[in-house]
Amino acid sequence: MFENLYRKQDFRSKRISSYDKTGGNADSISIAPGETRVIADIEGPGIISHIWMTSFGKWGPDDDRDFDSLTLRKMLLRIYWDDEKEPSVHAPVGDFFGLGHARAYTYQSVFFSTSCNEAVEGTENPRVAMNSWIPMPFRKRARIELVNEQEKPAITYFYIDYQEHGSLPEDSMYLHASWKRSVRNDVVRVDDGKNLSDRDNYLVLEAEGKGSYIGLNMSIDNIEGGWWGEGDDMIFVDRESRDEWPPDMHGTGTEDYLCQAWGMQKTAHMYSGQPWCEVNEPGNGHHFTGKVCVYRYHAVDPVPFNRNIRVSIEHGHANDRGDDWASTAYWYQTEPHKPFEPMLIVGERLPGPSVIGKIQGE
Repeated sequence: MFENLYRKQDFRSKRISSYDKTGGNADSISIAPGETRVIADIEGPGIISHIWMTSFGKWGPDDDRDFDSLTLRKMLLRIYWDDEKEPSVHAPVGDFFGLGHARAYTYQSVFFSTSCNEAVEGTENPRVAMNSWIPMPFRKRARIELVNEQEKPAITYFYIDYQEHGSLPEDSMYLHASWKRSVRNDVVRVDDGKNLSDRDNYLVLEAEGKGSYIGLNMSIDNIEGGWWGEGDDMIFVDRESRDEWPPDMHGTGTEDYLCQAWGMQKTAHMYSGQPWCEVNEPGNGHHFTGKVCVYRYHAVDPVPFNRNIRVSIEHGHANDRGDDWASTAYWYQTEPHKPFEPMLIVGERLPGPSVIGKIQGE
């Protein structure tokens, strides 16, 4: 990566931002309730190299200004490549940048980084800086939209840094990202406790074409209590039938796929981590209650596919748990892409109520 820094660069750096065009300091845009705003429309060929974004919120719990506390889930990010009709990136803003459950917290990884002050940490507050470092090549055009599905105007600041190129390598593929949620996973009861299929797993990604899977983030609400992990990850590549077994890559437990062991620990490493959990008290080291946010990014170990790929994870061993799971999958592929599942309406995207008071006996 760093060896390119001292080499002559054959591109021109450009930026689109929300800066005040009058020369003043009103450096944000306002997006009305229900409005879809195009914040960038860029001619190619080029590569988006960095996106920074933040929204207006309270400084802290003593700030009495009115704002929508669930902006991070109510606002959508859509990115379209080369005049396509369906977006290749479609996710709630917070979840795209790795902020699950509409919560603000600070973490750093190879693809994303976020930061907020202590007064905001762990709250449903959009006053958090969000950064994406995933390279996003495009040949003809890149269009980025923000969709405000909250009841109040969204005040947003942003940078979109990109490179103008004369041409791109022929094998350049397009970034894709898709968010989904299963509010209550179906519980499967098997007499022998064994699972030799992924049909009942939580489906992270199912894509067709040529590409590479580069990872996910997940927001899990442990509503059943007890240890939420232990489900195996399964990745099937270039299969003729969904019933072919075993998968090309079969894991040994959710925490193992997330590069941890013996439960989960509060970490934020380059390629994996659990940057935030709702409750982290003595006796709750495995997070037997409450919400957690985790990620695993395949930046140095992508999973390529030539025809199709399916990525799934058991929700509990042999799918014996019915917790609330949401995830954003990231991958590169050639176009056209398989249509995404329809985006949930805003009310079905919102996180469930906090369990902190119940745990503390309030």
